[in-house]
Amino acid sequence: MRIIAGKAGRIAIKVPAAVARPTTDFVRQALFSIINERVENARILDLFAGSGALGLEALSRGAKACTFVDEHRQATSVITENLTKSTSQWWSCGEIRGSHFSQA
Repeated sequence: MRIIAGKAGRIAIKVPAAVARPTTDFVRQALFSIINERVENARILDLFAGSGALGLEALSRGAKACTFVDEHRQATSVITENLTKSTSQWWSCGEIRGSHFSQA
């Protein structure tokens, strides 16, 4: 896994084992080619973040901030590691660990 483009392009990112199925490079590239103009200075919410690949890609491409949400401690640890690895001093980020759904 890697960040495809932007300030942190080509930096390898870690994926949490057995917790996440990461979005492939092909899918992320297609997604960002569609929304590219809206990413710069945007505030991003990466739900079910896993490795944080989508949020990291958005930050690398000029997003103003990103909040990563995942309920698994292993995933949030990997996201923190990936942020550190990809020179997070450029970015404003938050991390929330908790359930995405409430029980009815």
